[in-house]
Amino acid sequence: MEGQDKFYQRIRNEGIVWNYKRVRRVYKILGLNKRNKTRKRLPKRVKEPLIQPQRINEMWSMDFMHDTLENGRKFRTLNIIDDYNREVLTIEIQLGISSRIVTEVLTELLRERGRPEWIRVDNGPEFISSTLNDWCHSHGIKLQFIQPGKPSQNGFIERFNRTYRQDILDAYIFEDLGQVRVLTEEWIEEYNHSRPHESLGGIAPIQFRLKNQLQNGEASFPVLKQQELINENKLN
Repeated sequence: MEGQDKFYQRIRNEGIVWNYKRVRRVYKILGLNKRNKTRKRLPKRVKEPLIQPQRINEMWSMDFMHDTLENGRKFRTLNIIDDYNREVLTIEIQLGISSRIVTEVLTELLRERGRPEWIRVDNGPEFISSTLNDWCHSHGIKLQFIQPGKPSQNGFIERFNRTYRQDILDAYIFEDLGQVRVLTEEWIEEYNHSRPHESLGGIAPIQFRLKNQLQNGEASFPVLKQQELINENKLN
């Protein structure tokens, strides 16, 4: 039953004899026919300390960035890193990136990298969507949301974003997405394998990961990826 019908029924029950048209007229004059806009409230976010993970795939971080092509058309990037060694896992570049594309990118990463325990994100619509939440639940991955307006709580990827902005997005004028992707892929290769990182003791992310895996007697590939390579060799 609509609001107007409820008012009509109520005053009739109270003995006020107004016809339906009169109720309708007063209902509109009072503005009761206008739908109230309610602001969606985010669940309460708990402040979590930004600590250095102790192993690969313990915590990933992801975030969006925006920029513009030469023709004025806007595009987005989805940046994902492993907080353990600040390694760039991927930078997805599209004109638009929905929550469905986010899960597709993550699915591909799981095949290559293995499954993270946690993924740290902000409260953007693509990250708070049921699509991402359901995907994480089905893969046994926990989402850690930072508090609204507190980007420092996602400090590892915020620092990375500044570097990517300075070295690529602000350094070039792009004719199309193809140029953005090529330059980004070349930059990721250099960043992961060669670029010294102060917080990693002056070595590159891949070097840091391999050094610690050798010291700890760990395999150089995630277990999931190792098993895939074994299976592939058996087939061949």
